[in-house]
Amino acid sequence: MRIPASEHKIAQEQICERADAIIRKLQKAGFEAYLVGGCVRDLLLGLTPKDFDIATGAHPEQVRKIFSSARLIGRRFRLAHIYYGRDYIEVATFRAPHDESAQGQVNEQGRILHDNVYGSLEEDVWRRDFTINALFYDPVSGDVLDYIGGMQDLAKRRLHLIGDAEQRYREDPVRMLRALRFAAKLDFELDGPTGELIYSMGSLLHGVAPARLFDELLKLLHSGQGWKTFLLLEQYHLLSALLPVTATSLAHDVDGQYRKLLQSALTNTDHRLAEGKSVMPAFLFAVLLWEQVHTQMVQAQLKGHPELQALHIAATDVLRDQVKITAIPRRFSNVTREIWGLQARFRHRDLRRATILFNNPRFRAAYDFLCLRANSGETIVADDCEWWRSFQETSPEDRPMLCKNSGKKRRTKRKKTKSVAAE
Repeated sequence: MRIPASEHKIAQEQICERADAIIRKLQKAGFEAYLVGGCVRDLLLGLTPKDFDIATGAHPEQVRKIFSSARLIGRRFRLAHIYYGRDYIEVATFRAPHDESAQGQVNEQGRILHDNVYGSLEEDVWRRDFTINALFYDPVSGDVLDYIGGMQDLAKRRLHLIGDAEQRYREDPVRMLRALRFAAKLDFELDGPTGELIYSMGSLLHGVAPARLFDELLKLLHSGQGWKTFLLLEQYHLLSALLPVTATSLAHDVDGQYRKLLQSALTNTDHRLAEGKSVMPAFLFAVLLWEQVHTQMVQAQLKGHPELQALHIAATDVLRDQVKITAIPRRFSNVTREIWGLQARFRHRDLRRATILFNNPRFRAAYDFLCLRANSGETIVADDCEWWRSFQETSPEDRPMLCKNSGKKRRTKRKKTKSVAAE
């Protein structure tokens, strides 16, 4: 069904000029070409698309011949990236149903191994995951193409898998994560089997490559709706498949203190993203894994290990368990370790050590983590959070006196504690 420009909300000036130029050049060369997927969906919902993806009848090699800056990527799913400096527009060829050839293999569980069986626009529609992502837009004619009821599902704010839901999840289990991400981002309901099957099929995620699950986890929790998405992961029993360490911590969180830490961290992350500020994957994992790290650190101390050594043992064990599921790159896990390692140093308030800590490149992240712990109910660090707030607000000239007064207060406090103990 073609929906003319007069009957939808997309305006020409909303279209990325580069994507528009690519489509026009492909059409001029005799190929069908359209905007497709999330960008069309978001434009129809009145949102600003993050990316403008293109689907075309041209094969990747043909796209490369037309555009000198095109690079072909992927083996499982071959497509073209047309570069503009460091930026690029993604161009995918229409896909057809799988066959028995090497280009369309699936494994015994139904998971797609190769996805390079090219087809027509009408065939490509049925290969997409959700109806709301199977809408095409032609910037030349201004028409939206809807072959499968995507416009109706947009109007009803529902997420519906195309075709047999069980087969689609078996083809690619990550679709379950995408379903929850879209539900949180768009505030849509999961329709029938699209949601119901997730409860029984979540174990399929164990067969997904850890590197891919790491990328998907960041998309889920750094989407701007991180806390809402986290709750959906819990609701649909997928948390243990992605974050078993976190799930274990929550199962033993009798007083709700750890849940409060997670909620504060993810809510703050959502606010930062809404304000256009940067976020750190390393900080996210510092929060998600902290409870188990802290628990195992205490256990190691009880066995006689010094505090820093106990932390190192606990961090190594917990990160090793998580990396088996989501392959956290070392450039992130090393920073996560630093954030944890600096927590004990916030207890020191003499000027020399305070200044060294303040000048540490990880100070800000570690301090924010400290205050999240305090705000979630860890009273043991509440005083440290307040003191370090004062240290940052105090001029360099007055910091020596702040540290000196703090030392006096601590000595007085220790004397009172000893006196009460003696009585």
